[in-house]
Amino acid sequence: MSALDIVGDDLKTELPGGETVRFAHLDYAASAPCAAAAADAVAELLPRYGSVHRGTGVRSQTSTVAYEVARDVVAEFVGARPGDQVIFTRNTTDSLNLLARALPAGTTTLLFDGEHHANLLPWPNPVRLPTPTSPYFAINALKAALRDLRTPAVLAITGASNVTGEIWPVRELADVAHTYGARVIVDAAQLAPHAPLDLDELGADYLAFSGHKLYAPFGAGVLAGRSDWLDAADPYLRGGGASATVGSLPGELTWADGPARHEGGTPNLLGAVALAAVCGALLVADRDALHRREQELLRRLRDGVGSVAGAREVSVFGPAHPRVGIVSLALPGHDPAQVAHRLGREHGVGVRAGKFCAHPLVRRLTGSDAINACESEESGLLRASFGLGSTVQDVDRFVGALAEVLRT
Repeated sequence: MSALDIVGDDLKTELPGGETVRFAHLDYAASAPCAAAAADAVAELLPRYGSVHRGTGVRSQTSTVAYEVARDVVAEFVGARPGDQVIFTRNTTDSLNLLARALPAGTTTLLFDGEHHANLLPWPNPVRLPTPTSPYFAINALKAALRDLRTPAVLAITGASNVTGEIWPVRELADVAHTYGARVIVDAAQLAPHAPLDLDELGADYLAFSGHKLYAPFGAGVLAGRSDWLDAADPYLRGGGASATVGSLPGELTWADGPARHEGGTPNLLGAVALAAVCGALLVADRDALHRREQELLRRLRDGVGSVAGAREVSVFGPAHPRVGIVSLALPGHDPAQVAHRLGREHGVGVRAGKFCAHPLVRRLTGSDAINACESEESGLLRASFGLGSTVQDVDRFVGALAEVLRT
């Protein structure tokens, strides 16, 4: 098994007629399956697993080295700059909430209303911009908003939409933000599994992503970026590790600097090591070849669903805009949740239905602008998403099964 092979890639499922087929997992955007690199890294460390930092025994020393090496590998994976921090968290949501608490008082957060709720809800002083119909409109909307601001600002932006898969013009928006003195935060949860990350190339001051979407489902995430705000903020979790010294009286304490300030408590060593193992495997992989393969599957999927009566692909920027391996479909007259259930039970195809924690965007894409309209299941979407373990056969089975379900 190679490092980027998928554990359980041969998982079988039984159909109602008694036939057993390979399960076609097309729900990578929610949680990707485990890569061999992650599983192998955990299995290798478990016999020597121990406490991290300050312990003197072989277990603790081995574990401490493994944890800090993992941090170094992730730093390389994101193109961390001198002075940047890499903080291990639980997931992207945790990372963005941590950073939201670290923003200097009075900072205004600019964001588009098509964001995942993890990047829509945690920010203080938010200013929501309407989701644009083109990168040109996004850039102009950001310029107009920044021109009118009289407070320090940040832009919080997705790298790739978890609904449509479209890649946002992060660098162009970042250049605008920096012109006005604003910092840039990138939600890279959907970008990280599909494209190389580099803080400088993105123009990002901070980025966040999740291990469970990057083939390392062991409960770790990452926040990476500039140190100054993080070192000036109160600890995200107050407790052991976050404190440098604690006196006998309340208030007699000093907090740690660096990542330890926000990693209070015993860290998720196995999660960090698993995530770093996948990052390391991707660093040495042929990313161009992986990209070409993904785009070939994406074209096949989009061409296939384009011929299915009753299914309509949705997008923000239009059908020609670059995207990762995510396609969402409006199914007028059908309940996406029921369609997804039948795809799984009758055809062994796993997809996702609903609003994908992006309710404002889904309302716009389905034409149901009122919140009460969104409460109808038929106002949601059906999403197929894929990654390293996906095959042409998975895509073709989904397309054929979708056509059959919508006919009956």
